Amino acid sequence: MEQKTEKQIMDVIKKSKTSFLATVDEQGFPNVRAMLTPRKIVSKKEFWFTTNTSSNKVKQIGKNSKACVYFFDKKFMYHGVMLLGVAEVCTDQESRKEIWKFGDTMYYKEGVNDPDYAVIKFRAQKIKYYHAFKQEEFEI
Repeated sequence: MEQKTEKQIMDVIKKSKTSFLATVDEQGFPNVRAMLTPRKIVSKKEFWFTTNTSSNKVKQIGKNSKACVYFFDKKFMYHGVMLLGVAEVCTDQESRKEIWKFGDTMYYKEGVNDPDYAVIKFRAQKIKYYHAFKQEEFEI
């Protein structure tokens, strides 16, 4: 992937105010939901999200780690980045502390140690980049 394209992809990801996470349910159907933007981005390969341990997505990831994350540029709806890969749920203290932010107690009353607070680490394996009415696909 050329450097210009990689920069364009990261621009879409960083500008996106909402991301969408798709997981696979027990019947093999995709389940898509809006997520807060990733708390941590490790290049185009790894994204960390906050979530509730009690959520359906956590149960689904536990049974099938295949997942997809989608970002789009609000200005240009057809300018988007889809990442295909695997997700992992982390409840260890180190991961939880890494992305904890002031104000998270609004969602997790017991703070960083709340049993309903977890981290989803998504690791991309493939990128589909939509722009200028075409699609480019890259293996990572």
